[in-house]
Amino acid sequence: MFLNSLFLNKYLFAGDTLVFDRWKWIAGRLPKTNENWKLLDVGCGSGAITLKASNLGYDSIGLTWDKKAVQKCSQRAKKFALKNCKFEVFDARNLKDYTNGEFDVILNTENVEHLIDDLSLFHAMFSKLKKGGTLLLTTPNYYYKSITDSDNGPFSKIEDGWHIRRGYSKEMIKELCMQVGFKVEEISYCSGFLSQKVTFIIRILSDIIGRKMAWLITFPLRIFPILFDKILSKITNYANYSICLVAYKPRFE
Repeated sequence: MFLNSLFLNKYLFAGDTLVFDRWKWIAGRLPKTNENWKLLDVGCGSGAITLKASNLGYDSIGLTWDKKAVQKCSQRAKKFALKNCKFEVFDARNLKDYTNGEFDVILNTENVEHLIDDLSLFHAMFSKLKKGGTLLLTTPNYYYKSITDSDNGPFSKIEDGWHIRRGYSKEMIKELCMQVGFKVEEISYCSGFLSQKVTFIIRILSDIIGRKMAWLITFPLRIFPILFDKILSKITNYANYSICLVAYKPRFE
């Protein structure tokens, strides 16, 4: 399991630094388990977080609308002999129609800001959780400082893959949870000053010399956010990029 976890990290590092930040935050709230707990990753993207969760012992399913991503992710799960991990083509907007049982944990990372009907997604996630089940969600912080100009909009009016809205504040997140019935356990943040600055460099270099070369040049810089971001973000009071939610479905209603 340790070696699998180590080598699976390459998929977390394949993107920008914000992806690894989300996993660090999730990993702090997902204990290892031998309980055959079921986990659903709604809008799993590259599948890196789904794969890491399965390596912790969760029976994990990753959902994405992207057929090519499902093929790649399924190959990765097979490569690492993660029999408790699978991927399916499924649109998060239709989650209410998903019929593969109830789940102990649902993940939703940087997905809800792409959907017009965010309340419908919250309702669907609530319905797919077992009583006492946990939702772990990240989405852009409404008060983030733009990493590049595109972060300032304009935002999409239709669901074309780009952000529908800038993000969410604490009160916005609480309102969605209250409307649905989730009990909020924690609202925190991830991706601080250094992580955002390294991601800025990655984005700029990717436009100039291509993604692979940008990745190689910036790879040594990734250690700095891991070591120093928490401290530096507190000192500078710099707005974190993502707001993070831990909520649960009440056991008694």
